Amino acid sequence: MATSPLTSSSSCINPNFQEFETLKPSPSSSSSLSFLKFSKKDKNLTKCALNNFRNTRKWSFDRVTEVDHQTLIQRSLSMESNSLNSTSFKKNGKKICLFYCDEMKSLAERIASVSDSIELRSISWRKFEDGFPNLFISNAHGIRGQHVAFLASFSSPAVIFEQLSVIYALPKLFISSFTLVLPFFPTGTSERVEEEGDIATAFALSRILSNIPISRGGPTSLVIYDIHALQERFYFGDNVLPCFESGIPLLKNRLQQLPDSDNITIAFPDDGAWKRFHKQLQHFPMIICGKVREGNQRIVRLKEGEPKGHHVVIVDDLVQSGGTLIECQKVLAAHGATKISAYVTHGIFPNRSWERFQPDNGGSPENGLTYFWITDSCPVTVKEVKNRKPFEVLSLASSIAAALQI
Repeated sequence: MATSPLTSSSSCINPNFQEFETLKPSPSSSSSLSFLKFSKKDKNLTKCALNNFRNTRKWSFDRVTEVDHQTLIQRSLSMESNSLNSTSFKKNGKKICLFYCDEMKSLAERIASVSDSIELRSISWRKFEDGFPNLFISNAHGIRGQHVAFLASFSSPAVIFEQLSVIYALPKLFISSFTLVLPFFPTGTSERVEEEGDIATAFALSRILSNIPISRGGPTSLVIYDIHALQERFYFGDNVLPCFESGIPLLKNRLQQLPDSDNITIAFPDDGAWKRFHKQLQHFPMIICGKVREGNQRIVRLKEGEPKGHHVVIVDDLVQSGGTLIECQKVLAAHGATKISAYVTHGIFPNRSWERFQPDNGGSPENGLTYFWITDSCPVTVKEVKNRKPFEVLSLASSIAAALQI
């Protein structure tokens, strides 16, 4: 009497192996059972493989004494991969109407250029005589039932209100889903109260975004890149679904293209940067710097790692005045770094502070940087540093296009 699939045999050729009855594809029309011998450590994986084959249609069976379980597993994984590719194809087919603020026009066009599934839509950003916004969403009826996204830039308090007005209006237009892409969360550095009277503006902005109206598809998806403090994800309420992405994969891809890619060491200017990024960069040698207080001054010191003879890349989430990066650069150069570069996801640079960073001119790491990579999360800065060494912009376009398909 035949036993049912995945029922253990009472006899074992080897105590480290068990025999299970399974299915084997065959071009013949005979219907007999095959047996698979496999080790116990592969039991779960092989059971998964067997289930995959057993659930397919139009299989015939041959009687064999033993089947190579690795062959069966590989066939099963191939089937699973094909299934995932099919799912990915379907996801990529989701059409998205992408609105954007004026500052983000260039990035929005790049996003649309990398995905045929994304269609740009326009908004009229007019103003009344008193300066308050007079806004109009073109073809509002045409986005009913569509997946809609808005690419925002809260580069200054002056532009936030008009964008919030649009962000609150779009979900109410009978759309299937709404995604807000805010690459740079601007109040992130003000995330805690250190003394009575301090206002955590990061929490205030999180509350505002948490009250975006729910669309027909449910809560708003909120895409943010490299938020300053990890605990800020808990500031958002249940009306939004925060999706935290990172620009670090762009940096890793760029580092692989360098002629000295095998001599890269990553440096973090403080413990906070190390906590945020070390897991994504753990295959690189690392250096950790730290700030120490001497009187009224805060001085950067080398805490861990060896920069001597290496191309050292300083990594952080954002830069404003650039003082900490420059002090870190000096310390690394003094300890023998042959080249020094920097990466930040968000190049804020108020008051043109990017002018403090000069190119090293081929071998003076104490005086300049080989590269300074930023993303296009802060469009005002991108315009200012375009074609200026040592700056190089790594675009978030492909990453955002992928995030919109989630």
